[in-house]
Amino acid sequence: MNRVALAFSGGLDTTVCVSILKEEYGYEDVIGVSVNVGQPKNEFEQAKETAKEISLDLKILDARTDFANLCLDSVRANASYQGYPLGTALARPIIAKAILEEAKKTKCNALAHGCTGKGNDQLRFEAIWRGSGLEIAAPIRDLGLTRTWEIQYAKENNLPIKSGNDGIWSIDTNLWSRSIEGGELEDPSTIPPSSIYEWTQSPSSESKLVTIEFDEGYPVAVDGTNYSPVELIDHLNTLCGPFGVGRTDVMEDRILGLKVRENYEHPAATALLNAHSALEDLVLTKEERKFKISVDDAWAEQAYLGLIYSPFMEALNGFISTTQKRVTGSVTLDLQGGHARAVSRESPYAVHSASAASFNTPGVIDDITQSDAIGVAKYHGLQERMSSALFDSEIPTTQNKK
Repeated sequence: MNRVALAFSGGLDTTVCVSILKEEYGYEDVIGVSVNVGQPKNEFEQAKETAKEISLDLKILDARTDFANLCLDSVRANASYQGYPLGTALARPIIAKAILEEAKKTKCNALAHGCTGKGNDQLRFEAIWRGSGLEIAAPIRDLGLTRTWEIQYAKENNLPIKSGNDGIWSIDTNLWSRSIEGGELEDPSTIPPSSIYEWTQSPSSESKLVTIEFDEGYPVAVDGTNYSPVELIDHLNTLCGPFGVGRTDVMEDRILGLKVRENYEHPAATALLNAHSALEDLVLTKEERKFKISVDDAWAEQAYLGLIYSPFMEALNGFISTTQKRVTGSVTLDLQGGHARAVSRESPYAVHSASAASFNTPGVIDDITQSDAIGVAKYHGLQERMSSALFDSEIPTTQNKK
């Protein structure tokens, strides 16, 4: 049988795709696949209801643990893209991989998604799917469909149209982040209304201290209580959101070159990234810290592209894993005014000596004393002094010739 597995959310795009895949592409059987990476429960209820109304066989897969593990990998890489923690970008490859596995299991010969030709997600899905040997269909992109056309098509074919927030905003939620775009937010001059936020409250003067423990770069406990990756992220979202932690408003450069305005909420991600970075500052050497910035940037770029399984990413993870062997310890954050600021950190692997660094003690390391710095001070800036002296004494005299 000519069967296709469709990434199905129950929204307008994917609902319309079910009929089009049969009518325009000739698939005899369409299987809907929804993957749980931490979306609200009502989204799956909506997907089930819509699937039932259009007689679609719907599979719901739980990939929260896989997604949470990848999110914590991103913490070890201090991963952010143009100033915000990666959320949707990390989720899409996990979703795509789960759908591919289900397609093979149910003997599908094709895969489909409802992405447009303007966004990033089409590329992230297909980066995982291409090479599988299965056909790929993308009706919205392939046929150049507009949202207006889809709504009219749905009405003419008695298809259920369901969209949250009365269709004002386009919202994508997962365990790690909540993105809000569309509507008036597309205008960069528009000040976002407070109603767009659900995970965070407006910053206030209230504050709270929270301590996060790390083991080889992975966060494992909060305030002395151990959590699984999914539980830890959930807990920190709930804990940090009321202090306004994790709001980002950015002009984002998409993969295809379009510049778009995006608003995000990511309380747990912000807290974990800040705490992890503070712990690395304590335990890594100067050269490790310097070089890791470029590695982290490359990791984030690959993740944004959806290429989390690339050979390059494997190489980056190799370096990161080596540095994380000593990133064990704890960091205390002060949650206040929309910020999660590190106020203390400790580790058995700290590259730091309080007595040696203090101005009030004669502390030494490897028999080095303060007077040993005299020779270093004499050589420091030597070439600069030599160059300045030569320049000052040998400025050529020129005459203007008419």
